[in-house]
Amino acid sequence: MKIAILHAADALEPPVDPVLGQLEQALAQAGHETTRVCVAADPAPVIDALRSANPDLVFNVAESFAGKSSLESNVAALLNLIGCRYTGSSPTGLLLAGDKTLTKQVLRFHGIATPEFAMLYRGALDSADSLVFPVIVKPPQEDASLGITSASVVHDIKQLFERIDGLQRTYQQPVLVEQFIEGREFYVGVLGNAHATALPPIELDFSDFPADRPRIASWEAKWGDEGGGEGAEFAGTRSIVATDLDPALAERLQRAAVDAFHALRLRDYARVDLRVSADGTAHVIEVNPNCYLESSAEFAQAAAASGLGYDALVARIVELALARYAR
Repeated sequence: MKIAILHAADALEPPVDPVLGQLEQALAQAGHETTRVCVAADPAPVIDALRSANPDLVFNVAESFAGKSSLESNVAALLNLIGCRYTGSSPTGLLLAGDKTLTKQVLRFHGIATPEFAMLYRGALDSADSLVFPVIVKPPQEDASLGITSASVVHDIKQLFERIDGLQRTYQQPVLVEQFIEGREFYVGVLGNAHATALPPIELDFSDFPADRPRIASWEAKWGDEGGGEGAEFAGTRSIVATDLDPALAERLQRAAVDAFHALRLRDYARVDLRVSADGTAHVIEVNPNCYLESSAEFAQAAAASGLGYDALVARIVELALARYAR
């Protein structure tokens, strides 16, 4: 087939994102012809490029539009409008999972465990549960841990107000205040549609964290600080296949991940982030419906642990998308 790989413009900025080349190689291995189409700040060139390429399928890995994660769902909506078949979730799923507050409201409705939370914007309280400190303060519509630092976990009212004010000034969006769950953190990939299945859990290893830092997947913990600042000293949290899990806990993590996948109306694949509290409850923290598909990242790592190599994983995603359209 002819497959167009649709990606955001920032995937080409230094350092060059390796996932595009890896997807091309995997698709070529399956006999497909590929072309890249870049999503920037103007939809017209995207439409022209897709119509010119006339692909049988679009492999959609665009995580933003015009640099804004909150507009990711509009990319899929554009594909719908121009009649393209594509991999991954629909605009509805991307919208629900792309806003952490909406995600939590849907999960709560379906009885899926998620931490207590409140949403605020410029002094107005949209919704609130019974929160106690410590809490973690996040911008709900950003991806890749943007806006999450060690200072995001706060322990008193003064810190809370300061953090809320800073995030609203920077991101111009409501702020999510969430109960901080001190415990192990896991990523669980989900693959499929009506009969979706969970991949083996991947644990985020915080063993190298300084004792005075909250154990969270902050921006600096994931990526470090390019200027050699405070994040650089402990960047590089390890993601490892969780081989020491009690079978009952592993089953709870995987069940919660699949339940969240269906509740949010996701398609083909996604990654669900969870934290396990002291009483053993698996809390869904957030859901990434367009998770990073780099060959050494968590989703591919989990697929490999299940016996699905990278080429086979990419082929499976294509197969799942095509089966949806065939139906």
